[in-house]
Parts: sequence; structure tokens; C-alpha cells
Amino acid sequence: MTAPANAPLSSRGRLAATLPVEQLAEISALFEFRRTGYSLDAPFYTDPTIFKLDMEAIFGQHWIFAASTAELPEPGDYVTVDYGPYSLIVLRNDDGGVNVLHNVCRHRGARVLTEAAGQTGNLVCGYHSWTYSPEGNLIHASAPGEAKFDKNCFALKKAHGLEVAGLIFVCLAAEPPTDFYETAKIFEPYLAPHELAKTKIAYQQNIIEEGNWKLVMENNRECYHCDGHPELACSLFPTWGLTEGLIPTHLEEVWERNKVAQADLEARCDRYGLPHQVVEELDTRIAGIRISREALDGDGESFSADGRRLSKKLLGDLRDFRLGRCSMHLQPNCWFHFMSDHVITFGVFPINEHQTLVRTTWLVADDAVEGVDYDLDKLTYTWKQTNIQDKAFVELCQQGAASPAYEPGPYMKSEYQVEAFINWYVHRVQEHLA
Repeated sequence: MTAPANAPLSSRGRLAATLPVEQLAEISALFEFRRTGYSLDAPFYTDPTIFKLDMEAIFGQHWIFAASTAELPEPGDYVTVDYGPYSLIVLRNDDGGVNVLHNVCRHRGARVLTEAAGQTGNLVCGYHSWTYSPEGNLIHASAPGEAKFDKNCFALKKAHGLEVAGLIFVCLAAEPPTDFYETAKIFEPYLAPHELAKTKIAYQQNIIEEGNWKLVMENNRECYHCDGHPELACSLFPTWGLTEGLIPTHLEEVWERNKVAQADLEARCDRYGLPHQVVEELDTRIAGIRISREALDGDGESFSADGRRLSKKLLGDLRDFRLGRCSMHLQPNCWFHFMSDHVITFGVFPINEHQTLVRTTWLVADDAVEGVDYDLDKLTYTWKQTNIQDKAFVELCQQGAASPAYEPGPYMKSEYQVEAFINWYVHRVQEHLA
């Protein structure tokens, strides 16, 4: 775990202080009288002011998944991460840590780095060539002598960065929530055997969904809709999220097969000393988490039509391909699948109240060779198809939320994780407004 580089930016309740009293009261009432067990009122998905509040109270205060270690393995490697009004540079430094800098030039505010990823020494703004060190210090302003100022006062602003088990998180808050460190202790033992630091990017996909970010997260937190994912259903048991007594007749045979596969998987994990227990604290801690290791259908190895491996190379020090998937959800913007042969990360980055970028990244062993150890089309097929289907589902809901006929509907029992996500969200915003 890398120590964060501290530098405060945001303050609590900044937006609330600027809103007219009546508007603030109206928004506060939406949160206070939110009906438990029901979807949110329409303004949560359509109102630009609530979106600004989300950016301040959620994305401005909590740890956000930004990238994987594989995306910036060497000093000078960087990615830019945009969400809402923010743009950050996440850069690997010479000490092996990550620097997180606001991508806003201190001269006129231009974006300093405009590419999504790359390699750089110093950071040079393309507008007037103001130049910053990898630490963000201003080291050169062109045409010296035209104006006198102390360069030390014009460094790029910093945010917090944290690297845990091959995943990189950022936080804009002056004082980030400290219980994330406890959450990291929960998931680190599950991820460590996969050794994400020894993986490479096989493929990365960016999809812009015409939907509010909360609809994207809600869609991910349930499998009630999984009949709409025929490719995924080849390997992912569509009974995910169900319990005894909730199994529909057409899934009873699948449920029995799932139970046998799960028992076999857990015995195998116990043999190898791999944690597989369900830890579910989605709304009972500030850094909400759900993690488990779950069986896959078929051969139980990967997300393929028959459940067989999609890469010939095992990750890390794993000794068996039949390890199902280690599934992790973190609030507020990510989920992951860790298999024995590859890893898929999902990051959700809001653009505005009705658009969201979903970034999916497939990681394989760093010595795996495309065309020899894995076929890229086969590796990415299931989740490319699933992402397209999920995009359509989210957009249908966004269209509905914008309709005058929309009113909140009840969640089914199998959608309890959606309720947990919404409950987490409502409480975090209310804490911010208090």
C-alpha cells in the first residue's frame, strides 16, 4: 500500500452554501423522504444541481477507483482520469509511487495533458509551455521577466493517491475517509495471489452510456436482468443474488448445479489457502465493499461459452485454472472480476447528469502473448457483448426517469444490493449536507 500524497482541495458543503434556501430545502427533502426499498425519484437521475451535489459529496469526498497498476508500470507513465468537472493526472513517479495532480495549468487553466495515457518526463502545457516537474512543481514559465511571481506558488494542485494490491485510487477530499484503509485490508488477501503488478493490458474499452452514473451502478448491483445477457449466462450462473426460496422454476436445475460447483470451488480454495468467504458491507461502512469467490458454470475457469480458460497463462502464483471468479464491488464507482487467467476492471466516471463513461480493462499475465497464449476476440467477447446490453438497459431507465409518467418502483428481494448502494449514497450525501 503506497502512502497518499496529501493536498487538500475540496471543502464540505460548498454547493449547499451557494444554493437558495428554498432549493436546498427541496433537495434535502428528496433525500430525507426517500422511500426505502424503492428506486429514487426522477430528479436524482435528471437534475443538474443534484449531479453537482453528487460530484461534491460523493466524487469529491470518497476514494475513487482510477486505474490499475498495469496501466502505468514504469516511471513517467501516466493516465488522465476525468469525471464531472474534474480532470486528474495519475503519474508513476521515480520512487515507484503515484502522483495525483489536477490537470489544470496554473497559468490560464488549460488542460496540461490531453491524451488519455502516455509517457512523460516533465509536464508541459501545450498552451503557453508552462512546464511542471512530475511532482507538479512549476519549473519553467516561458518569457521570464514579463511578470514577476514566485514559481513556488504556482505548482499543480495535488490530490490523494493510494495503490492497493495493483489497484490505484484517488481522493479529492482534504481529509479522505480513513476507513478505506480497513476496507483495503479486507480485499488485499483476495487479490494478492493474482499479482496484478505482473499483468499487462490486453484491451481497454471506453463506452459512454446515456444514463446517470447511479443507474449504471444500480444495473451492476443485480442479476435480476441477467436473462438479457445470453453470452454471460454461459459461464455466470444467472442465479447470482438469489437464495433458497427465491429460485424461479426455470432456474431450479441451474441453482442445483451452482450449489455443487460452489462447494467444489470452496474445497479447492481451501486446499490452496485462497480466501473465498463472502464479505458484504455495502452500506455498513463508509468505504462500502462486497467481495467473494464464486463458481463459474461449465469448466469453471473463465468467462467463455464453456467456462474454459481464455488465456493459457496463470496469473501470479495461482496453481489451478478452476478458481471461478473473485468478484469485488466497491462504492461508489467500480467492480472487478479476478479469474485465474485474466482480470477485468470496471470504472464508472460520470460526465454529466445523463451521461457516464464506463471503462472496462482486460488484464492478462505480463508474459502472455496475443495470438499464442490468448485470442483477443475470444478474451473480450463475453463482456463486450454484456457491456452493450447493459448500456441499452441503463439508457432505457434514463429515458423513463425523464418521463412525466415515471415514479419510483419497488426493488425485488434479489435486488437487495441495489438498495444497499442507494442507501449508502443517500447517507453519504446527507452526511455531507449536515
